[in-house]
Amino acid sequence: MTPHVRRKRYSGTHPKRFDEKYKEANPEKYADTVEKVIRKGGTPAGMHLSIMVNEIMDVLKIVPGEIGLDATLGYGGHTRAMLDRLDGKGHLYSLDVDPIEILKTEERLRKAGYGDDILTIIKTNFANIDDVASTVGRFDFCLADLGVSSMQIDNPARGFSYKTDAPLDLRLDPEHGESAAQRLNSISEDEFIGMLIDNSDEPYAEEIARVVFEKKRKGTPIHTTGELRQAIIEALRCVPDTERREAVKKSCARVFQALRIDVNSELEVLYTFLEKLPSVLNPGARVAILTFHSGEDRLVKKMFKQLKKEGVFCEISEEVIRPGKEECIRNPRAKSTKLRYAIKAQ
Repeated sequence: MTPHVRRKRYSGTHPKRFDEKYKEANPEKYADTVEKVIRKGGTPAGMHLSIMVNEIMDVLKIVPGEIGLDATLGYGGHTRAMLDRLDGKGHLYSLDVDPIEILKTEERLRKAGYGDDILTIIKTNFANIDDVASTVGRFDFCLADLGVSSMQIDNPARGFSYKTDAPLDLRLDPEHGESAAQRLNSISEDEFIGMLIDNSDEPYAEEIARVVFEKKRKGTPIHTTGELRQAIIEALRCVPDTERREAVKKSCARVFQALRIDVNSELEVLYTFLEKLPSVLNPGARVAILTFHSGEDRLVKKMFKQLKKEGVFCEISEEVIRPGKEECIRNPRAKSTKLRYAIKAQ
């Protein structure tokens, strides 16, 4: 019998660290606590608030009996909404590359009553949609939510956030590929500058790269999120005192985004997905894609326009659809979201 171990107490009246927020991480048991955090505009630890659910459902127009694809399972909020629209008829295939979160999400969905008869979860990168379709057939609707889930960002162990010191990882699948620290220490200074400009339009790219690579030359390369944040602080000493704090915050967000995009080959994966997308859709199939930065949105917009011009799509969103004001207040992480849709020609 496993001996009982008391939960470690946190100091003060409210938990501050991710691993102390045990109530937020158990929404089924502590629903009141979770709702309180959400009402204040926060995202509970270990959770992800699905964005633009109603708008996506309006676009996809799911009918019971259809076969659908959720290309990016994440926390499973969009998946549940799509399953509810299927009403027990048809099937949904959900993909995710994250070996840690996919197990947690599958457990939640199975406990909620979604069995193998209606839902199949597959661990694979969504660039492999052609392999999935070759086995299960084509789809009547498809959703791709390109955002990184809050569970990944907020968990210090994953190394996605500059707010807590941890190994600089940033991989969606930590079992494969180079970590951000390894990547950072294997490229040249010029390559890093190009990465920061191309992936996040970082205005202080040269200054940040100079500090990072000066540390590397002195034998103290960047290994942790805290070390990278400190390098950014040092690089932005050129910014006036009154503006520096906000500038550091924004540059940290952009630098971590640029590294994450590079480490996970996010733009290359998205391009491959978009190239393969028409071949896995039935005539009249509907597609919705959520993007979170300009590079992603430009790629989706360009591909949708090209495919409409070629007659592959009969309709695309001419303008992006944005989340409403209420949703942005309730979930500040929704602010940068853009939704585009397309319908395959008959």
